[in-house]
Amino acid sequence: MTLDQTAPATTADDSPRQPAQPFDVERVLASLTLEEKASLLSGLDFWHTQQVERDGETVVPSVMVTDGPHGLRKQAESADHLGIGNSVPATCFPTAAALGSSWDADLLRRVGEALGRETRANDVAVLLGPGVNIKRSPLCGRNFEYFSEDPVVAGELAAALVDGIQSLGVGTSLKHFAANNQEADRMRVSADVDERTLREIYLPAFERVVTKAQPWTVMCSYNKVNGVYASQHDWLLTTVLRDEWGFEGLVVSDWGAVRDRVAAVAAGLDLEMPASGGRTDAEVVAAVRAGELDEGLVDAAARRVLGLVARSLPALEAPGEFDVDAHHTLAREAAAAGTVLLRNEPVDGAPLLPLGAPAEVAVVGELARTPRYQGAGSSQVNPTRLDDALTALRSAAGADVPFAPGYTLAEGPDDDRSPEALVAEAVEVARGAGTVLVFLGLPAAYESEGYDREHLDLPADQVALLRAVAAANPRVVVVLAGGSAISVSEWQDAAPALLTGWLGGQAGGSAVADVLTGAVTPSGKLTETLPLRLEDTPAFGNFPGELGHVRYGEGVLVGYRWYDARKVDVAYPFGHGLSYTTFAYDDAAAEVSGTGADARVRVSVRVTNTGAVAGAEVVQVYVGDPAAQVQRPERELKGFAKVHLDPGASQVVTLDLDARDLSYWHPVLRRWVVEGGEFRVAVGASSRDLRAELVVDVVGEDVTLPLHELSTVGEAMAHPVAGPVVRATIDGAGLDPVMLSMVADMPLAVVVDFGMAGFDRAALGQLIETANA
Repeated sequence: MTLDQTAPATTADDSPRQPAQPFDVERVLASLTLEEKASLLSGLDFWHTQQVERDGETVVPSVMVTDGPHGLRKQAESADHLGIGNSVPATCFPTAAALGSSWDADLLRRVGEALGRETRANDVAVLLGPGVNIKRSPLCGRNFEYFSEDPVVAGELAAALVDGIQSLGVGTSLKHFAANNQEADRMRVSADVDERTLREIYLPAFERVVTKAQPWTVMCSYNKVNGVYASQHDWLLTTVLRDEWGFEGLVVSDWGAVRDRVAAVAAGLDLEMPASGGRTDAEVVAAVRAGELDEGLVDAAARRVLGLVARSLPALEAPGEFDVDAHHTLAREAAAAGTVLLRNEPVDGAPLLPLGAPAEVAVVGELARTPRYQGAGSSQVNPTRLDDALTALRSAAGADVPFAPGYTLAEGPDDDRSPEALVAEAVEVARGAGTVLVFLGLPAAYESEGYDREHLDLPADQVALLRAVAAANPRVVVVLAGGSAISVSEWQDAAPALLTGWLGGQAGGSAVADVLTGAVTPSGKLTETLPLRLEDTPAFGNFPGELGHVRYGEGVLVGYRWYDARKVDVAYPFGHGLSYTTFAYDDAAAEVSGTGADARVRVSVRVTNTGAVAGAEVVQVYVGDPAAQVQRPERELKGFAKVHLDPGASQVVTLDLDARDLSYWHPVLRRWVVEGGEFRVAVGASSRDLRAELVVDVVGEDVTLPLHELSTVGEAMAHPVAGPVVRATIDGAGLDPVMLSMVADMPLAVVVDFGMAGFDRAALGQLIETANA
């Protein structure tokens, strides 16, 4: 069927919007009073931008924004921010945790087009998403809404999604900028993080989306970054976002994130949401009148709001329609693509998956009947329909597959039986089956916007159920549901096969059935490491902080970077995911061209499907720099490609790396640098399944550090200009090796003051001036 959304567009007061005339931003801006310009900088209500009317004529129309990012959540104007009861029906696509696990930019673009079509059909100008915050800790309650622990994956996939949405003439809101990596105290906490870590881990996904896809809006986060609220952070909103990255759109606050409206305007925040009842508008006007705020900054912000209105009007005048069935089918494809087969050990000589005859299986677990398909909070969607795995498996089997709930869920059917009775029934159902499919996962209350998880574990009653079922029938397949990492190490020995469908959206039940039965060959890969223990995770001890501060003490060693650096065993590594076929890699090569900031490395490898069924492989390219002025991760993902191959088919995959892929952010020079020397380029199927490693030599940039009086003797000796002078002085002093080691770590000024240098402070100053020239 087709959902027709072509009814006349309405404004916040439900009156029909008049067809817009060509909207001249500069002409309109010039006609506005200061009070009118200030009014544009905050909302009309919860979901609409402010309108300007004079003498019954609309000078600036209002447009609607609404929550996303994996489905439209359009509510009535009176609705609260977190409710979904009166949201319009919309396709609930898989959450970012599942979409990200597809590693498929083309698929994300198609999902984006569908989201754009539904956004446009519902008379909405901007869909609030996607979120690209990094999964710093698996405990973050909103991880289901984010793509990855790695900025390359998050940035590439989010850029594709933004491209798809905006191709339909509606906007996106890239969020939450920046360092919003926890829900605990999210409206006040200061993320205390050094610039190198920001530049290398927490900002690149935003940068990639901005430079590749130019989202219409960027949403600032609630939290502070190094003591300054993101909503009034000039360095973030102006220096980095606009001046360095060339962002052309509008910066909007997260709902309720503005603490000081005047400071926010000065920093580069354009639109405060939701409405403030005119209070902050008056503050802006008063600040301009008092000479405390440049009216030019108000003009700039108003211009961006008017620009958003102008680019929204064409779609609002022709909303169009969307095909509910086609979008449900796409949601099913996306959920299957994001399903990750973690384990598929042989039992009786053969892997349990794919299922041979679905009619020979039994299903255990309430989550098979009552699916968890999306996260809680502002991203909740009212789905157009909802598939469950039990019904889908019965349909595939053409028979009434036996089922036992095994445990209860708060959102499931009422069942007054005792936990012991539920387990006993499940054991009996399992005992007579060829294979038992056990559906386990995180209850809805375990993860949500607004608070963080307390642990990584499944509920104890679910683990006890699994143990009991496995004792009765060892042919167990566990299907996990949840939006974030789950600890599997304590119980996966009871499950020869294990897969996770994450939060797969409204078609996730059918998608999981497709993978279990082999109708779809799994190709999903983890975009976050599954650790053995919470204590092994990078932010353990520094999450979620205390007394208003959270220290990012792990620096750039986030996710797999941490586990590799510390040689920590994990349950399943970043990039891992099995298939029903196998892939061989050969003829790997890496070719360097250019030098310094123009350096390039072209990586190629031939991939062959060596199995019996068609499938897709994600080829991952990692780069390591074993010797640099700063500590660098052992390896970092710098490129990936998903390739679909029939049995026996081969394809050469080529990925081009540029200088940025070889660079690090130099904390002293405060710029990206390519430090020359040996680089290791690895190609593989996960961060710990590397099929080829190549060594290349790159001619780098001059990264000589400027000298000053507190530079050490060792640093001065390594300097190309000052080095010969200082070395001659040290050599002349006849120091023994122990004393030389001590002196090498002393500041130049101290050595001069001790009379050990053979020259005075004036000569030192001249040497430094000559060296730095």
